[in-house]
Amino acid sequence: MAKIHSKTLQDLEFPTVLQQVADRCKTDLGKQAALEIMPLPDKEEMELSLGKTSEYLSSLISDNKIPGHVFDSISGELKLLKIENTTLELQGFKRIASICDTVATHQKFFKKFKEYYPLLHEFALELELNKEIPVLINNVIDRFGEVKDNASDSLFNIRRQMNQVRGKISQSFGAALASYQSSDYLDDIRESVVENRRVLAVKAMYRKKIKGAVMGTSKTGSIVYIEPEAALKYSRELNNLEFEEKEEIQRILNQLTDQIRPFRALLSDYQSYLSQIDVTAAKARYAQDINALKPKLNPEQRLYLRDAYHPLLFLSNKRKGEKTYPQTIELHNENRIIVISGPNAGGKSITLKTIGLLQVMLQSGLLIPVHERSEVCFFDKILTDIGDNQSIENHLSTYSYRLKNMNQFLKRCNDRTLFLIDEFGTGSDPELGGALAEAFLEVFYERGSYGVITTHYANLKALANELPHATNANMLFDSKTLEPTFQLILGQAGSSFTFEVAQKNGIPYSLINKAKKKIERGKVRFDATIAKLQKERSKMAQTGSRLQEEESKAREEAARLEKLNAKIKAKLENYQELYDHDQRMIQLGNKVNIAADKYFQNNKKRPLISELLRIVETENSKRKKKTAKEAKAERAKKAQVAQEVQKEVKVIREKKKIEKKKAIIKEKNKPRPVFKVGDRVRMQDGKAVGSIDSIEKGKAIVNYGMFTTNVSLDQLELVQAKK
Repeated sequence: MAKIHSKTLQDLEFPTVLQQVADRCKTDLGKQAALEIMPLPDKEEMELSLGKTSEYLSSLISDNKIPGHVFDSISGELKLLKIENTTLELQGFKRIASICDTVATHQKFFKKFKEYYPLLHEFALELELNKEIPVLINNVIDRFGEVKDNASDSLFNIRRQMNQVRGKISQSFGAALASYQSSDYLDDIRESVVENRRVLAVKAMYRKKIKGAVMGTSKTGSIVYIEPEAALKYSRELNNLEFEEKEEIQRILNQLTDQIRPFRALLSDYQSYLSQIDVTAAKARYAQDINALKPKLNPEQRLYLRDAYHPLLFLSNKRKGEKTYPQTIELHNENRIIVISGPNAGGKSITLKTIGLLQVMLQSGLLIPVHERSEVCFFDKILTDIGDNQSIENHLSTYSYRLKNMNQFLKRCNDRTLFLIDEFGTGSDPELGGALAEAFLEVFYERGSYGVITTHYANLKALANELPHATNANMLFDSKTLEPTFQLILGQAGSSFTFEVAQKNGIPYSLINKAKKKIERGKVRFDATIAKLQKERSKMAQTGSRLQEEESKAREEAARLEKLNAKIKAKLENYQELYDHDQRMIQLGNKVNIAADKYFQNNKKRPLISELLRIVETENSKRKKKTAKEAKAERAKKAQVAQEVQKEVKVIREKKKIEKKKAIIKEKNKPRPVFKVGDRVRMQDGKAVGSIDSIEKGKAIVNYGMFTTNVSLDQLELVQAKK
């Protein structure tokens, strides 16, 4: 069970990675879930999560793209469904129907392409498919989010009556408008709409001349809006019907809510599924942006990160157009602890953070930016001590804090732990701090823990050299320019380049010489020797890496050829059997044909029957007696071989079709030559070569010597341009 402290995640800037993943989510619930991603408890869950993300990543560049998963949250609706006698709003029903349709689309897609996406197929098919909910909703609500007329018989009748009354209102209003048309009672605008009713625009001075209800006045008071008396009684009737309609709609929605309430748990699962798919899709898009992949997961405790990039640094440099340097590092049972030394600003800390962040990402189901030949494993605990952790609140110095941290390390570390410590032992007297750090390192080593530390202490470098399963490493520096190359080199300690860096930064040589005399002569010589060895090792490492890769490729190719050879051999045997069987059938057919021909000539049945019996007996004498099971197996084998042959023929035909299409497209895309009089040309599908006598309106007269012909320029190809 993995236990990774939140402080470790903060040290490694994991929350920043999660924010970048959340930014790639398309739904609010997805963003929320992405920010809450935590390292998974065991290897099986990690493998499953990585597998799903890897499948989704492959779909981004595939023709069979996974359907969209965007949805509007139904969390509010789910809360209401929990409470009895509540009613959902119209838009809530539409959101529920949309989620059901999206899940159904996903299930249908993954059933069709389960060979491409086995893990996502299994994830989608865990959900119970429900077609009833969308049907219930679509029977009541139309695509515009309104209740349908035929949602109930009562509603249908009410709305029919409402339409009739509206017709009567319109008719009576039209009659009133016509009767006052000739008089001077109406304003120029004639009519208007107030509170959803048609009204006459009457001049204020004539308001008493027109019978009806006053519905309002204009801002200036010069116009009075009056609903004619004739239309008034129908308006009251319409009001009553509208009230009945509202009550009937409420009853229908109450009923629909009660029908959907039993499916609350399922709808919650649907929303959870789509949220997780959104997170998986965001992880895949993030992986695409940082060139990440799923490395090989090995059962042993072996971590081999080849060409590993720090994702945050990679994206930052990508935006700036700068280069990011990859790191290669390996931890396994024979090489559990790596001590990185060398000058500051060489990339020690970023290497440490890269290892830690990639391991945390991996154990949280995120793909990592490494070479495809990398191998990874699962750690139960990841412990970090990175950066200046001075605590003002607790009145602790950096060193006190680090000692408390080391105490926690000693309590928790075991052979399933990865520890990462930056500037190990610093913060105290160099000699005493170095001795204590050495004692800590020995404990970590004895417990079988895996880890990487950075240090400047010579005694820790020496200890790493003495312990059989620990290794020194250094960040390579160019000894001429004293510029970092950001490359990690395993196998030897790093020179601090103390005096060289001082000299480069303008410190007088006399002062440097004085400092050299103050320390042991052996230390200076040792540091110079290390610097020299770094150069030699760099050359050897490059050669070794290249040879190792070539050997690995050769082994893989040999294994592939061996498999291919066995396959071809088995196929040849099957084809030979099929060929022999077909030949026998042809011979048998010829014999039957001869017998049939004789019968056709003489029309005698007896010789025909005896001939057929003779043929059958001859064939049966060649057969071995087989059980029904054996006969069935043989038939199945023959059918399979025939099927394989057909499949291969189909593949070959498809390849030929594709090649033909490509050739046609290539021909179409080929730039057309500009023909001139005197050019030597030939027809695209011909062999005879002639010369162009004249060109007019996209056609050319081609002279072949014996005759001339009028040809479209599109049908010609250039043999030789006129000199």
